[in-house]
Amino acid sequence: MPDQDSNLELSVIGILVYRESFDLDHAATEAGIGASCMRKINVFTWKSRDAQNGGASSTGTSALTPGWKLFGKTASKPADLEPEVGLGIPDSPASIRSSGSGSKKYEDVVASSSALILHNRPSNLPAKSQDEELKHRLEYQGMVEAARKKEMKEVKIRKKQLQQQLKLEEQLANAARVWNNEILPKWDLMRNSRKARDLWWSGIPPSVRGKVWKLAIGNDLNITHQLYDICVARAQERLRAAENSSCVDTPDCMFPESGDNPDKEASVELIQLDISRTFPHLCIFQKGGPYYDILHCLLGAYVCYRPDVGYVQGMSFIAAVLILNMEAADAFVCFANLLNRPCHMAFFHLNQPMMEAYYSVYNEFFRENMPRLFAHFSESCLSADLYLLDWMYTVFAKAMPLDLACRVWDIFLRDGEEFLFKTALGVLHLNQDALLKLDFIHGAQFLTKLPDDLAGDQLFKSIEAIKMNVGKQKFSEVLAHFVEHCEDSS
Repeated sequence: MPDQDSNLELSVIGILVYRESFDLDHAATEAGIGASCMRKINVFTWKSRDAQNGGASSTGTSALTPGWKLFGKTASKPADLEPEVGLGIPDSPASIRSSGSGSKKYEDVVASSSALILHNRPSNLPAKSQDEELKHRLEYQGMVEAARKKEMKEVKIRKKQLQQQLKLEEQLANAARVWNNEILPKWDLMRNSRKARDLWWSGIPPSVRGKVWKLAIGNDLNITHQLYDICVARAQERLRAAENSSCVDTPDCMFPESGDNPDKEASVELIQLDISRTFPHLCIFQKGGPYYDILHCLLGAYVCYRPDVGYVQGMSFIAAVLILNMEAADAFVCFANLLNRPCHMAFFHLNQPMMEAYYSVYNEFFRENMPRLFAHFSESCLSADLYLLDWMYTVFAKAMPLDLACRVWDIFLRDGEEFLFKTALGVLHLNQDALLKLDFIHGAQFLTKLPDDLAGDQLFKSIEAIKMNVGKQKFSEVLAHFVEHCEDSS
């Protein structure tokens, strides 16, 4: 059937042209040359193959003749026939060979900038003028020189980063030795010394951070590891009962026996949902990750331990940070004692009068330190509760990079809740110029998720610049004043 044979032959031609165009485009892309220039080099290689095979195509069809042209009726002259360009795998530009006068001078030359730019054009194309040749040579030399300078610059940057990393590791190793040999063995005596406070401010080494945090938080609630095991067992029992019952979707299904405050009992779904959103970039707390069960058990145990508080969104971040720095039982002890402090108790209990008092204290110091930005926030209706609440709930673990958040935790556990508000103001102080240009929506988005490249040293310099006194009144005195005012108002 002639029509079918013709269609088949045209399909074969199209495939060959597509393959060769793809190879040449790929080589041009790798070399930085325009695809249009590359396509001028012997695209229709089937013409030369047909000439060599006596009119038979590489696929065995016999209808194509050496003089047959795809887009014309006149036969090609013998001079138009070009040497074969080797077809290679698209990912292998080295297989592409330069065409030209028929010589093998440039055969097997890798398709690179030097191979494509510095060589003469094929004989079937107009020759370069001397000016054009000189221009292309200078451009090529400029590209090579720019690439060399860029590579040297990158090498210097990597070398500098490596030196800084080695210096930081050496500092951490020296600091860890001081903590282990001098401070931790004499904790009560050394914790408030100048040496300990300086080391504390520069950041606790990760190898001793868990030990320091446990001592700094303390255990005023006298929680034992045995109590943690009991709470975990009870939580797992309630979890199994909830999974086997039809009350999984109810908020009090996890612990149905505690009927005093069922509305504050955390549901299985709420805990699991929050865990899945806890440090998702680490992929260790999500289901199937190494810390998923540990975090789930700790949060369930806390709900058993404090059913009056239950589970509140944001707790998972605090628990996760503790789990990353200490054993699960110790993390539970620290978690329960930390949430028992006045500031977090007010926020997690949703104690509105106390929360308003803390907001008022924050605004007072905000106005005192950055009056211009405070006025801008007031005009934009960007109130503190829109971003400060999340910072308090997670102790900046959600908004900041994890390593920087841990450094904030170091000082928070030493200085108490005052440092949380000082850090919040330090964040605003560091980004004051940018925040002054943002409206309500963009300002709220910026403060909810701070930049990933937030510099720790610059942030702590901004924190140091914040004054935590109004006139002669310190933070505790200002807080007491607003607490009394809010209680009288309620």
